[in-house]
Amino acid sequence: MKAITQEKRFRMHQQKKSQKWKVFKNQKYLYMMSFPFVIWVFIFQYLPLWGWTMAFQNYRPGKGFFDQKWVGFDHFQALFQDEHFYLVLRNTLAMSLMGLVAGFVFPVLFAVILNEVRVQFMKRFVQTVSYLPHFVSWVVAAGIVIKMLSTDGGAINDLLLGLNLIDQPIQFMAKGNLFWGIVTGADVWKETGWNAIIYLAAISGIGPELYEAARVDGASRLRQIWHITLPGIRPTIIVLFIMSIGHLVGIGFEKQFLLGNHMVSDYSEVLDLYALNYGLSMGRYSFGTAISIFNSVISVILLFVVNGLFKKFANESIM
Repeated sequence: MKAITQEKRFRMHQQKKSQKWKVFKNQKYLYMMSFPFVIWVFIFQYLPLWGWTMAFQNYRPGKGFFDQKWVGFDHFQALFQDEHFYLVLRNTLAMSLMGLVAGFVFPVLFAVILNEVRVQFMKRFVQTVSYLPHFVSWVVAAGIVIKMLSTDGGAINDLLLGLNLIDQPIQFMAKGNLFWGIVTGADVWKETGWNAIIYLAAISGIGPELYEAARVDGASRLRQIWHITLPGIRPTIIVLFIMSIGHLVGIGFEKQFLLGNHMVSDYSEVLDLYALNYGLSMGRYSFGTAISIFNSVISVILLFVVNGLFKKFANESIM
């Protein structure tokens, strides 16, 4: 009986292998097309991880790998003992959370509203105008934002003065408590149209017969949005949300670097800027690498945790 069971398992194993080989043969061209991209990811995403060893060394340029002084977790201890690190972490998390909420609410609302526009010319025109800022570099975009908020001919101050809401121009770019909102607003203006494209694509995949049945039942357009459109794009929203969580602490530094100044540095400096200023600029390459490792590890942990939660409670995940 035991011999028969082992023979049966062996046959099942051989059958699975033959099925996998058959699938590979049928899809060999797809594998061949994806192979260059796998190589690209390996070279540019995984090979550089070798540089993480610098975080455990007192790295000095010009010395060989085995000539470097190994210091263990000294740089991580220095990082966690630095009070400025927690200020920077606060700024990073605050702007990340604000950007995460705004970066989902506004594109979804914009996509839903745009989908309800029945005049096709107007719909295409608004969509084109809305995603054009995405193709503008942050250097140009930051210049536009600063000029709009300027006290000397800035459109925002002129509008507020014209409406008699203020008595004198507000120095928006000099107020630290307004900086997080300015960065979030600039990001919404620049990326909302582009981010809405994927939601519009998801909405277009919803069967029109569902809307027809809802109209027959007397459902209003708001009811159709609530019961058909939003549930229809729910998987897309969840997947994009999970992927965005992975970048919660690694938000880059372009916006903060270009919009910030010395008067709002306590609110504008984020982890990437911290690594640039206290790592590369000061020649502390090992310290800068330790900051980057912290970013990556926290991002991976957040990604797995959020993915697991959605997989358990919403039956949606990316892994």
